[in-house]
Amino acid sequence: MEGSRLINGEKIDLGVCYYPEHWDRSLWPEDLDRMLAAGLRTVRVAEFAWSQLEPREGEYTYEFFDSFLDLAQAKGMQVIFCTPTATPPAWLTEKYPEVLNRDMEGHPICHGSRRHYNYNSPVYRKLCRNIVERSAARYGRHPAVVGWQLDNEFNCENDTFYSESDTEAFRLFLRERYGTLENLNRAWGTVFWNQTYTDWGEVYVPRKTNTNSPNPHQQLDYYRFISHSVCTFAKEQADIIRRYCKPGDFITTNGMFGNIDYQRMKAESLDLLMYDSYPNFAYCLDGYDPGDPMKDRNWSRNLAEVRAVSPVFGIMEQQSGANGWNTRMEAPTPRPGQITLWTMQSIAHGADYISYFRWRTCTFGTEIYWHGILDYSGRENRRLREVTQVSDKVAKLREVAGSRYEAKVGILRDYDNIWDCRVDRWHERVESVSQNGLFVALQQAHVPFDYVYLENPLTPEELGRYEVLFYPHASILTTERAKMLNDYVAAGGTLVMGCRTGYKDQNGKCVTDYLPGLAAQMTGTDIPEYSFVPPDQGQSMVDWDGVQVEAPVFNDLLSPVGDGAEVLGVYTSGYYAGTPALIRNTFGKGRAYYFGGAFPPATASVFLRKLGIAEPWGNVVTLPAGCELAVREKNGKRYLFVLNYLPETAEVTLRTELTDLLERSPVSGRIEVEKYGVRVFSLEKSRQP
Repeated sequence: MEGSRLINGEKIDLGVCYYPEHWDRSLWPEDLDRMLAAGLRTVRVAEFAWSQLEPREGEYTYEFFDSFLDLAQAKGMQVIFCTPTATPPAWLTEKYPEVLNRDMEGHPICHGSRRHYNYNSPVYRKLCRNIVERSAARYGRHPAVVGWQLDNEFNCENDTFYSESDTEAFRLFLRERYGTLENLNRAWGTVFWNQTYTDWGEVYVPRKTNTNSPNPHQQLDYYRFISHSVCTFAKEQADIIRRYCKPGDFITTNGMFGNIDYQRMKAESLDLLMYDSYPNFAYCLDGYDPGDPMKDRNWSRNLAEVRAVSPVFGIMEQQSGANGWNTRMEAPTPRPGQITLWTMQSIAHGADYISYFRWRTCTFGTEIYWHGILDYSGRENRRLREVTQVSDKVAKLREVAGSRYEAKVGILRDYDNIWDCRVDRWHERVESVSQNGLFVALQQAHVPFDYVYLENPLTPEELGRYEVLFYPHASILTTERAKMLNDYVAAGGTLVMGCRTGYKDQNGKCVTDYLPGLAAQMTGTDIPEYSFVPPDQGQSMVDWDGVQVEAPVFNDLLSPVGDGAEVLGVYTSGYYAGTPALIRNTFGKGRAYYFGGAFPPATASVFLRKLGIAEPWGNVVTLPAGCELAVREKNGKRYLFVLNYLPETAEVTLRTELTDLLERSPVSGRIEVEKYGVRVFSLEKSRQP
């Protein structure tokens, strides 16, 4: 993005989502002036405005967005322009009903909401290419435009597709993947329940079955196919825009949703990814969990996922008001300070651009309760005052721009296992416990971490940035990924794996090797037997050198193999009490741990302490579990963000002198962070104790 006016490593910018089509034109100048006065210098427009550009097929009108963009330029406002393909207009779906998505039983997803199309309709692809080209040709060189958003929230609302066009495209996808029906039948194990195919015309996207259990190997490939469909759809649009946009203008899309390989999409189509961050979902009345220790802090987990795809990223929609459609998602107005907290949460995790959703709250449609900075009347309010104060704070963080989040602990991920969790309830049960448990434990022990995707080959040096890697339940383990892990451990790394590792191949079929399959040699482990924790047994417990830890959901019963394998823990409950539950194996210069259970928060916390990675910044700052510590680094300087999610003041101790970037003063010793407050400190790397 060389030459970009936004997200360029020089400053952190604020913006806002705006819908000029929702408001009388007489309001535009006033709205833009008020945005600029509040420090909001970029607006996103047009993602749902197809009819403003093509009100009828083949009839184009540019006056509306010409007027708005010319006004934005005159005011000094930058614009992110969107392709409007998330909401095909009524004339299109009426004339070409084949563009509509269908549910699993074949019922059409009708016009009247959004994201009602399917990616594989040839006529929809053609019409999308046309509207994207018309938009890019008209506005690609406009001085106000600094970037382009593809569509809006790919796979939001619905991430499965069952139209006739999808079946045709699925067959083509499978032909390219397997070549022959013989290979397909073998990969899917179609001899089971007499599912063998003798003609490609017999193959469909998954359909409703008598047991409501489609072939799991077909289902796994189906999720891969959906991702392929989204990625090719995005690439078509990106390729067109690049022919017209100015040098330095970026291409992005927003949000993270299911059944998409964002690593592939980023590599093929995007300069960076943008996320839509709504921490207030933690307080939705229909899903509020008062026992969740993380609540809005859970969005740090989502931001880590974004960062794993796009180390340089922004926020396209940042929470600024209450959430709610007229049908669902009721949530309260952010409390005083929370807009600031959530903005700084995004910045702490690496975002250099924050765009609030939205400027004015819409007075009509499904999202009438999805509030923005301003309410319906547009009157001055507390939220606008807080956003203006955020702008002042962000200006003081200019030097933070371009810095990267710093972590020495990683959680390994790959899409094969993510999608297998949707297919396999056994896998999903352990994975959900461990993903939540590791996140909670890392957060409460103030351990900055990254998600690390193994979609592309990573060298031992690249993985070696991390002192410890967790790969909790790699049920599908490929030869390529096993080699990466072997090389990492052999070079001196520490790897922790959990139950149900290595028992499937890439098609989701169970292997006939001794378990844990491809991980056996590295972990020094054999698994003669395994079981769900019997429901009449109670909690499964493990004694680890005198410390009792939980091993919930599922237990692999272990046996050490080789001279380097050492039993560290044994089960203390159930018929297998006394059986090894935790093995540490010396492998090359490193160590591999195999734990026979899942990782709930308490168990994950013990691992952090035993491995010596809890509180890695404890010699610089100590803080309560209710506060998050995030660290960014650039040019030998570290930036420490302390975020207080608690409804009361938190006491923090600085054990060395730091610079408070917001107060522009040196500080040390005991300090207070107000409720929902944020403090940002800088520390020269050479001065770190």
